[in-house]
Amino acid sequence: MKKMTTVFMAMCITGLAYSGDALVQLDLKQVKVGGEIGRRIDVTVTNNILRLNVDKDFLAPFQKREPKADYIGLGKLIDTVVRMAAYTADEKVVALKKHLVDEIIKAQEADGYIGDMVQEKRMWQLWDVHEMGYIIYSLINDYRYFGEKKSLDAARKAADYIVKRWPEMPADWGQKTSVGVHVGVTGIDRTMLALYKVLNDKKYLDFCLKDRAIQDWSVPIIVGRRKLIEGHTYAYMAMCLAQLELYRVQPDERLLKQALGAIDFMTARDGMVITGGVGQWEIWTDDQDGRGELSESCSTAYQLRVYDNLLCLKGDSRFGDLMERTIYNTLFAAQSPDGRQIRYFAPLEGARVYHNGDTYCCPCNYRRIVSELPLFVYYRFGKGFAVNIYAESQAKIEQEEGLSIMVRQETDYPNSGNVVISVEPSKQAAFPVKLRIPSWCKEAKITINGQQMDRSVSAGTFAVIDREWKAGDKITLDMPMKWRLVEGRKRQAGRVAVMRGPQVFTLNPEQNKSLANKDGADLGRMVINLAGIESEPLSSDAVRPRGVACRLKAGSSGFGMDNPGNILLTLTEFPDPNGKCTYFRVPDMKDAVPDELLGLWK
Repeated sequence: MKKMTTVFMAMCITGLAYSGDALVQLDLKQVKVGGEIGRRIDVTVTNNILRLNVDKDFLAPFQKREPKADYIGLGKLIDTVVRMAAYTADEKVVALKKHLVDEIIKAQEADGYIGDMVQEKRMWQLWDVHEMGYIIYSLINDYRYFGEKKSLDAARKAADYIVKRWPEMPADWGQKTSVGVHVGVTGIDRTMLALYKVLNDKKYLDFCLKDRAIQDWSVPIIVGRRKLIEGHTYAYMAMCLAQLELYRVQPDERLLKQALGAIDFMTARDGMVITGGVGQWEIWTDDQDGRGELSESCSTAYQLRVYDNLLCLKGDSRFGDLMERTIYNTLFAAQSPDGRQIRYFAPLEGARVYHNGDTYCCPCNYRRIVSELPLFVYYRFGKGFAVNIYAESQAKIEQEEGLSIMVRQETDYPNSGNVVISVEPSKQAAFPVKLRIPSWCKEAKITINGQQMDRSVSAGTFAVIDREWKAGDKITLDMPMKWRLVEGRKRQAGRVAVMRGPQVFTLNPEQNKSLANKDGADLGRMVINLAGIESEPLSSDAVRPRGVACRLKAGSSGFGMDNPGNILLTLTEFPDPNGKCTYFRVPDMKDAVPDELLGLWK
């Protein structure tokens, strides 16, 4: 019985993977991550989650239900803490998880309502369904990871409340709220699909197909903030994700169209900036404006989920390229290096501002996606595994026929591109290992137990090593990292960004005292060239322990385009909280290269 229960829980945790997926996520409990990704997970737990006043800021509105109730993000927080409890097994995190779940279940009313609104505002006050949807999702995950039946029962009751009242939606609800329906109820579709997968109750699938008709959702990319804000990037990507989840239940190529169209807009039609972020003021844009309210953190989180979902479905390594660019730049720029503060936006130019408070969508969605990062490192692939994200880490991969594989990465990535992967199968066996070769790396080399692989390795693909493996086998992947100047587009035309590996570098005036009083626009007038960059990166703790920086000569006057070099600059990693400038002038664009992530799907 215990073995059967364990197998069932594992199936729940991985979401009953679609048999057509090329790659399959691992159980979160079977992965441990170090390096900068692991550090971000750790500081998010110790310096953020465990420092929150959850009773006052998160739970009280649901216990008191006052007329001025507003969106809190409690469901997103509970979902985060459930995953972090499963991942860390830390007793403080587990206790916090239990407290949050117990209190929200106590606050649930007899009819199933689990939001923070007074009676007359329930369901149709903007964001009420949105809030409840994430609470339900978090309770489903508490059941998935910890087998808590009371959480599943509460989730079912709350979902039934929404299903029962959905037909009462006013016909002009979107017009009255000035928000499109899919925006106002963001997340509810994926929640109902998750409940359907766990309970196998067709009522929840019917809600998605008949009441919500998500299979028919087809909204073009809308640039600019217009009435109904249907170009809301977070809500748009959340709907794409719901359609991708539905595809696994009822495969229909129409369900892939919106997600792939969004990828095309980002990579082929200037919808994505150099750091992987999208959108101004939460809305699609294609002008490459780098200032102000750029790259909403909620959108960043859902981009990563869509990339992961498509990576699993298609097995295309280029989705992994998008993931690592976004994680190391836009995502980590949304959090202070110590983990305590979180940003709503992560602009390329000008001042970056932290969100005021711990509640609301972006802080809560940021915590959620950080709790999911371990799932993006390794995947099951056939009888073997795939490595997608390079980071100090280890995982236990359970396969059929009694085979388990321990895999471990030793690396300082992204400081360097040298990765040693130890493969320890429980018994000698033949299986494939896939390694993502980033699109930025044109000269990758792979050796197995000291012997170079006998076939070429191509950038922007998975290298596949299919052989007999035994305990003690080691793969060494060497990915040379060269500095590159990446061409700017549209508003950034005629300028370049400095990159190395997956990282973008920024100018923090505080690291360069003579520039301390200059604005991002003034800083961007400086002139650089490739020859002025020191070949080896500097060691820098500006963003993270044992991080890196770029030392280069620059011309402080844009007028002297032919003579850069009168000032020595230090550029730091893009997540530097005081970074103010990412693009610079060059004397000649001949040294510049296109962004390797653009046009990948043409």
